Amino acid sequence: MAGEVQSYRDLKVWQKSMDLAAMCYLETKSLPADERFGLVSQIRRAAASVPANIAEGYGRENRGEFIQFLRIAQGSLKELETHWLLVQRVYPNRPDAATALLPKADELGKMLRALIRALQNKPKPRGKQ
Repeated sequence: MAGEVQSYRDLKVWQKSMDLAAMCYLETKSLPADERFGLVSQIRRAAASVPANIAEGYGRENRGEFIQFLRIAQGSLKELETHWLLVQRVYPNRPDAATALLPKADELGKMLRALIRALQNKPKPRGKQ
């Protein structure tokens, strides 16, 4: 069946989170070298955590655990947004990567919330309690 999810890699939310993580890796290259172990490290860790938690939750093959890992991904996404907002404050004269990244993070957050709601509202299969 076309569009059937065979793997976490088929999930649009995972694909978009990978795109956002890659953008963050590229954009942090332009931060000052003295941020390598500060904001750069924190941004990259939070960015990579979002798709990693989506994948890990999917791999648990349990709806409740998947929802929990999607919530963890949401938390990492909010952490990522906060780091970019801090970049805006600390480096106000730098070309604003946050302007491009924050709307993508917002869109991803909406997708995560929609997936969580859909999973919560999905009826349990017969015979499973």
